[in-house]
Amino acid sequence: MPAPYPQEIRDDVVPVARSREDGVTIARTAKDFGVHEMTLRKWIRQADVEAGVRTGTTREDAGATREVRRPA
Repeated sequence: MPAPYPQEIRDDVVPVARSREDGVTIARTAKDFGVHEMTLRKWIRQADVEAGVRTGTTREDAGATREVRRPA
């Protein structure tokens, strides 16, 4: 499995993808940044969850769940 991209990369790419000009696709933006299109789409969805725009599990909640499930 490839190493995850640093959070700084995600924080840079998501706003660019959201503010892209008409006619510029997410696929093109992803290619420009060297990430897979579906990876960028996932980052955008997760950013929406973190912002409260979309329902889902935040990173903080996921971390808390992992801690609870971790064997003692």
